[in-house]
Amino acid sequence: MTTAQRNPRILIVTPEVTYLPDNMGNIANYLKAKAGGMADVSAALVSALFDQGADVHVALPNYRAMFNHHLPPVIKKDISTIRKIMPDDRIHLAEDRAFFYMNRVYSNYGGENMKIALAFQREVINNIVPRVRPDLIHCNDWMTGLIPAMARQAGIPCLFTIHNIYSMKSLLAYIEERGIDSAYFWQHLYYAHMAYDYEGTRESNPVDFLGSGVFGAHFVNTVSPTFLRELIEGRHDFVEAPLKQELANKFNADCAVGILNAPDPSFDPATDDDLVLEFDHKKHVTGKKKNKRALQKIVGLDEADQAPLFFWPSRLDTVQKGCQLLAEILYDVVSRYWEQNLEIVFVANGEFQKHFKDIVQFHNLSRRVAICDFDERLARLAYGASDFVLIPSRFEPCGLPQMIGPIYGSLPVGHDTGGIHDAITHMDVTNNTGNGFLFKDFDSNGLSWVIDEAIKFFNLNSKIKKNQIERVMTHSATTFSHAVTARQYIDLYEKMLARPLIKTDTISP
Repeated sequence: MTTAQRNPRILIVTPEVTYLPDNMGNIANYLKAKAGGMADVSAALVSALFDQGADVHVALPNYRAMFNHHLPPVIKKDISTIRKIMPDDRIHLAEDRAFFYMNRVYSNYGGENMKIALAFQREVINNIVPRVRPDLIHCNDWMTGLIPAMARQAGIPCLFTIHNIYSMKSLLAYIEERGIDSAYFWQHLYYAHMAYDYEGTRESNPVDFLGSGVFGAHFVNTVSPTFLRELIEGRHDFVEAPLKQELANKFNADCAVGILNAPDPSFDPATDDDLVLEFDHKKHVTGKKKNKRALQKIVGLDEADQAPLFFWPSRLDTVQKGCQLLAEILYDVVSRYWEQNLEIVFVANGEFQKHFKDIVQFHNLSRRVAICDFDERLARLAYGASDFVLIPSRFEPCGLPQMIGPIYGSLPVGHDTGGIHDAITHMDVTNNTGNGFLFKDFDSNGLSWVIDEAIKFFNLNSKIKKNQIERVMTHSATTFSHAVTARQYIDLYEKMLARPLIKTDTISP
């Protein structure tokens, strides 16, 4: 007798809003919320699963104001398109006034974010999970950190993805006041101190949300393999020792992996209408020249085809992104290559922006260094125009500029860490390998050295340089793709479920 197995039902739970199929733009750029990589990988995953016929469901907060009032018309259109592509019964909106009137994914106030996180998780635990009855739950970051404990108690396999090392803490008593019956799964949560009994823990021992996600989940993944190793090895002092140990425990039990994110497929110079002239790997020389001239004119730099142009794409954050390293050497680097007309374009927000503006004004560098607020269209033009992308991050859970840049023929110049390490190898023209330039020690001398390495490449024979960039662009387009990332998540789901994700026919005896 032939019977058909039911597809395993997957519930993806995420607080971000930009991940639903199909071709949904990066709303975070419009809302200026701290939302990016999580949304991107979720977009890839949901689209890939749904396209392949998987029984995939999505839970997210009902950000009514963002969905209905504060989005540009094109984004509203995308949301209506989602409804046509993905049936309403697959999209589960958590309802609570805590996020009805928000105009961004995360509040600027920690206490408000805790209320949002608890309201979201309450709805998922109390209403969405019982309604969907998933075979596997995939949670994302600290705002979903209580759900893995509930899933473990209920016997539902759960994957917890760490997109960034940030967490908050709360007492069980407060969690219960917000409508979550944590007594049901309290023993699977992670606490600031050892928890021996429920009553002794309830009002005095805070629950760590990110730690709980790691501790309670059956499997954990970070968004780059190297960042996972760095966390386990204690390479970053901002990671608390207990969290490091929990990750190590998962890794040693073969229950922790790193899966590198990928950029949105709209990052393609052959189809990107934000470029002055679209181009592919065969026509990149002409295409980049036209876009370079356009960018130079827009931002007020000297218009010169042969000027080596560096692009800074990341927020100006001294804790993670390493902008202070560039500030220390900015005048020296521009002066060193003054005759060659080296130029740097920033398209980034952040408190450190004023520091760069002061340096430019003091040294009269305005024709060589342009500092612009973040703008999605200008950033895309800068990828198409630039020769190099600057990413000297102190640490990088994943990062996307080091993948977007090579797709556009703009070679990364960065610190050898985390997701940058996983995506970039140092250029070796002799052996026809590499796709960027990396420095090991996180200091301004290292950054200065690697910029020199980039300029050496820029000054190579034009035919050699053309062939190398063509090779990099071709390889990057196939390597840094959502299809590759989604396939790794699907493989992990199937490992956790011990069966295929897509329906197959089986023969019963």
